[in-house]
Amino acid sequence: MFKEDSIRGVVIHPLKKFTDQRGWLIETFRHDELHPDFFPAMGYISVTDPQIVRGPHEHVDQADFFAFVGPSTFRIYMWDNRNNSPTFGNRMTVSAGADHPMSIIIPPGIVHAYKNIGSVPGVVLNFPNHLYAGKGKKEKVDEIRHEDDPKTIFILD
Repeated sequence: MFKEDSIRGVVIHPLKKFTDQRGWLIETFRHDELHPDFFPAMGYISVTDPQIVRGPHEHVDQADFFAFVGPSTFRIYMWDNRNNSPTFGNRMTVSAGADHPMSIIIPPGIVHAYKNIGSVPGVVLNFPNHLYAGKGKKEKVDEIRHEDDPKTIFILD
């Protein structure tokens, strides 16, 4: 059903690692390089064990702004599920992490998942443009969880 191709609105930005005798540093984002629609409302960090998948799921209004910096490598899967999009029906996959640090902005309506394809736990940062569960965590969570559907059409390979 899906064809492998780019998806309109997904923003991929290589991240530069600055290394010296103390370790390393990566700028994950700068407001002067970011469209205001994607300015973060919050940030969190997660660790995913090797060979574990998070997703697939999508958001109605929220954009996710992931940063994959290592120490492992991830395979990121995206499916354009927006009926009004010129790239509707496209699937896009990207590898990112230790060897290729990058940020990926995933707009609303793009189903997405990622898998740690490395052999060590991997760190992912996310800077979404909406608060999880709204202000004071008093609103419905903006998430459609396709991973809970045994008949999902959003299949990782």
